[in-house]
Amino acid sequence: MKPSLYFTAAILTLAGLTSLTINSKNILPPAPTIKVPEGFSVNIVADTLGPVRHLAVTANGNIYVKQNNVRNRKGLYYLTDNNKDGYFETKAGFGDYPGTGIKVINGYLYSSSNSAVYRYKLNAKNEVIDADKPELIVTGLVDKRADNAKAFVIDDKNDLYVAVGSYSDACRAQGSIVGIPGCPLRDSVGGVWKFKADKAGQTYADGIRFATGVKNSMGIDFNPVTKTIFVTQHGRSLDNKFPQYYTSQQVAQLPAEALYELKQGADAGWPFAYYDNFQNKYVQSPEYGGDGKKSPDVKYLEPLTVIPAHFAPNDLLFYTGKSFPAKYRNGAFMAFHAQSPEMQKGYLVAFVPFKNGKPSGNWEVFADNFSGQATGSTGIQYRPTGLAQGPDGSLYVADDLKGTIFKISYSGK
Repeated sequence: MKPSLYFTAAILTLAGLTSLTINSKNILPPAPTIKVPEGFSVNIVADTLGPVRHLAVTANGNIYVKQNNVRNRKGLYYLTDNNKDGYFETKAGFGDYPGTGIKVINGYLYSSSNSAVYRYKLNAKNEVIDADKPELIVTGLVDKRADNAKAFVIDDKNDLYVAVGSYSDACRAQGSIVGIPGCPLRDSVGGVWKFKADKAGQTYADGIRFATGVKNSMGIDFNPVTKTIFVTQHGRSLDNKFPQYYTSQQVAQLPAEALYELKQGADAGWPFAYYDNFQNKYVQSPEYGGDGKKSPDVKYLEPLTVIPAHFAPNDLLFYTGKSFPAKYRNGAFMAFHAQSPEMQKGYLVAFVPFKNGKPSGNWEVFADNFSGQATGSTGIQYRPTGLAQGPDGSLYVADDLKGTIFKISYSGK
């Protein structure tokens, strides 16, 4: 049984931030319901943080987390384990904007709201120097409330890539089930835009549309082996508007979600086509003349890994550590935030093995049973939503239901 947590306000010298100290007599116990491969162990290292999204671990082992709801909370928290007992008992909150993306790189903390990207200068201890005066890097990103998370990544050339999801599921004309010819929404949503990571005051118009046809990408990472950008896509919903083409079972199982490697000008097909994981091909969308079988005339970017519908891959991480067994090196972890109702499987962390910069096998379950319930039941306990690698090579997983952070370590041979 978990020990009770009591919150007391305390003023700490933590780069000038006001902090809350979490008083707990004991370290929270391992999470016994999380299933991991032999030789791995799971511990809860932080809890009750609220609706956390992505997270970043600093070189000295402290943690920054991003919040997606700032009601009675802050948008960012800096977590520290002052007594080195394995539990982060202190959190310092700052930032009054919700959002998802967060990175620590090149002496800065980068953080995104649902319409902008900010950065904060860090001191030698990786603490934010001036929490009240972030530098505004990009502003004016489209935010229509639906699928508005702005996940981002920075490459080795200091270029900033921001995923901008589409608030429209299929770019239909208003009040119609027919798609808008050419889908003008693709000019501002449904893709990835490229900016400079070190240039303040950029607007949406300053960005380059790096890739398009990606309906909503929550997972985005830079692969240090290929020097390219990879994303995981949340697919559209087929709903029940086309019963002449799709059964209820097909609606529940389609379309596939996917892992893509992006290069300049890549097009993953949204909204004109989607990937069918049963026919193993792109299928023309019903709004644009498709019938559930017809292939599009245009060739779209092929997925590297096909993910079942509605798994909601919320984060992507290429593992560069050395503490995990060799099979995990340079491979990709994915956090699945939901489940397939038809398959009754989800709420897990998956792994895709890579060799020479390409997947060398299908995705596999790495950490499972975050739901803590019989598969398909209600009362989900945890939903994996963020991934980060620690300086010791451990994998951190954030949950946005209870605001829990798990640390997965390897101690086997």
